Amino acid sequence: MQEQHEETIHKAYNAFNSRNIEEALLVMHAQVHWPKAWEGGHIVGHDEIKSYWTRQWSEINPTVKPIGFRERPDDGLEVSVHQSVKDLEGKPVFDGIVKHIYTFENGLIKRMDIEI
Repeated sequence: MQEQHEETIHKAYNAFNSRNIEEALLVMHAQVHWPKAWEGGHIVGHDEIKSYWTRQWSEINPTVKPIGFRERPDDGLEVSVHQSVKDLEGKPVFDGIVKHIYTFENGLIKRMDIEI
């Protein structure tokens, strides 16, 4: 099961990094819970993710690449990511490792949380 989840995660990050929202949403549950890392709090559902990412990308330029996976005892998947965030002029805002914690339902991403 972890292999399938890792493949799903790679698809999501590749779509995010290429700014293809529709492709990213294909691997997410319709009522996915997603953190608003840039603003705080969580959002729910595809429409809110579209709005949040569109707004986020108008202010910053993030790139996120998975570098490690670990199953958690609660059936979650911990993904260590290298996150590089630049402003729109290309100046670094953040560059480091962050943990993204995923839960799945029927093979789709149901929730993502961030642990720093």
